[in-house]
Amino acid sequence: MTIKLIVGLANPGVQYAKNRHNVGSWFINKLAQQNGKVLKEKSKFYGYTTYLNLADTDIHLLIPKTFINLSGKAVAALTTFYHIQPNEILVAHDDLNLPPSVAKFKIGGNGGHNGLKDIQIKLGNSNQFYRLRIGIGHPGDKNKVINFVLSNPLISEQLLIYASIEEALICTTLLLKKGIHCAMTRMNSFKAIL
Repeated sequence: MTIKLIVGLANPGVQYAKNRHNVGSWFINKLAQQNGKVLKEKSKFYGYTTYLNLADTDIHLLIPKTFINLSGKAVAALTTFYHIQPNEILVAHDDLNLPPSVAKFKIGGNGGHNGLKDIQIKLGNSNQFYRLRIGIGHPGDKNKVINFVLSNPLISEQLLIYASIEEALICTTLLLKKGIHCAMTRMNSFKAIL
């Protein structure tokens, strides 16, 4: 399979940088750092982007500078410019339905995530892109979700999230080399422990 774009969802600005909602950007920043790349702001793509070669595959990285719920604007701009199809995109995002110790790959859907919904709409209602679901846990009450995702995780949770991101980086290379099902099998057996 071919992935030509990996997107990490985030809200812009330093006040949001360490929020649970921004874990998708943590993944992208770590991926760029591991490969000696620096994300640079590109106004025509409404975000921060760079380009790297991973597992003999040329891949664009993107962190939209729009707010999360408007992420599709940046994704559509970059995919249109580089002629990237929805099934060549991997989107990393926070997931309330997984604990902070877990990350999982998924094909299609949006899990109720407004950023993913916007990407689907801007890509012509496509449900074809791949997702990296990074667990952040749930506050236990749906009325507390907004404050929860817009707050910083506890240090213990943060360490678990970082560990799941490290595993996700390994599995992303596996995905490129051996395919989504091989990567899913490994990710499904992983749970970070402190």
